[in-house]
Amino acid sequence: MSILMLFAVLFTLMFLGVEIFLSMGIAAAVYLLVTGNAPLTLIATSMVNGITNTSLLAIPFFILAGELMNISGMTLRIVRFSRFFIGKWKGGLSYTCVVVNIIAAGVSGSAPADCSAVSSVMLPVMKKEGYPEEFSAAINASAATIGPIIPPSIPMVFIGLLTNLSIGRLFLGGVIPGLLMGGALMSICYLKVKKMKLGIYEQEQSFKIFWKVFKDSFLALSAPLIIIVGVITGLVTITEVAMLATAYVLILGVFVYKTIAIKDILKIFRNSVLFSSSIMALFSIAFIFSWFIAVEGIGKQLGVYIISMNMSPLMFLSFVALLFILLGMIIDAIPAMLIFVPVLLPISATLGIDPIHISVVIVTNLMIGLLTPPVGGLLYLESKIANVPVDKLIKELVPFILVLFAVVALMTFVPPIVTFIPNLLF
Repeated sequence: MSILMLFAVLFTLMFLGVEIFLSMGIAAAVYLLVTGNAPLTLIATSMVNGITNTSLLAIPFFILAGELMNISGMTLRIVRFSRFFIGKWKGGLSYTCVVVNIIAAGVSGSAPADCSAVSSVMLPVMKKEGYPEEFSAAINASAATIGPIIPPSIPMVFIGLLTNLSIGRLFLGGVIPGLLMGGALMSICYLKVKKMKLGIYEQEQSFKIFWKVFKDSFLALSAPLIIIVGVITGLVTITEVAMLATAYVLILGVFVYKTIAIKDILKIFRNSVLFSSSIMALFSIAFIFSWFIAVEGIGKQLGVYIISMNMSPLMFLSFVALLFILLGMIIDAIPAMLIFVPVLLPISATLGIDPIHISVVIVTNLMIGLLTPPVGGLLYLESKIANVPVDKLIKELVPFILVLFAVVALMTFVPPIVTFIPNLLF
């Protein structure tokens, strides 16, 4: 009964608009005061213990890498490279948007960062060439969900730290699903652009032009390779990979492209610190929730209940997928993972479900939730960037969301889509 009170206080505060980490802290304090299971000082000590893992340093560095990528002009160079190959097709800009998000995903690991970076470049060009504003906003927002699926991924880092799973395996588990998501979004673009009257993009397709575009974008395209090679070879830790990627992008922006002024670096660092601190605050307070769940025996009780229902692995996976679809619609991805993943993963292990498989399924569902009301972070961010009313954007997003969920269903029922590459390379 006390655990129900904990979550009742938590969700009530969240729906009232209280910051998530404050909602979690207040709910924890109420629980301890009512039950007397431990002194209030447990909150402070748990918050400190929750952020002592050095692997957490990867998160602010990936965020910083994404911020630097936005300012350095890397995104624009990647757009030019991608457009050289597919820009000549009808609707080529919409396909370019997806490809650029896939490439940019290999640097930041954050959906909002990719959405901001790519949209700022793509939206003006798409408007100039006659794409409807609602469609342009919808494809930019939808493609940004690939950011945390293709490695690196900040949500995957969270799950790895919560469950002691290999972050490298989690990263690689998102490769095929991320590419499938990109292909699914392109299929919707193909159907939609057939009915549009668009401007014709003309560019000479010669080796000379290709070489010029390639030279201009080669260093930007190499940034994701640093992360992928580091993860696959294991020569460096995830934190070291994040640091190397950040240093690489910083050097490009300051000394090679000369698009980042020395005086602007402090502002970039400040923005990254503010964003990172909000995430760290969430992670620190979530440690106390893990303690509550252990004390109340929630995992054990839920496990017994599921076993008593004779759930097959497929039924359990379907249940988890539906649960996180609903959670993605009503709460932010990070608290959803912090609260529910530690409970569900041990149960999945008893059913013989690969933890990498179910973790990637969870993250993908939550990222799609960024597009859905009432909470959808990408929904409101893209609406603001594109200056498109939320209701019109939601309507345009429906087919994109449906095909993304179709990809989730496919990867849920066909585990090798997730596990093939991690099992091959680890």
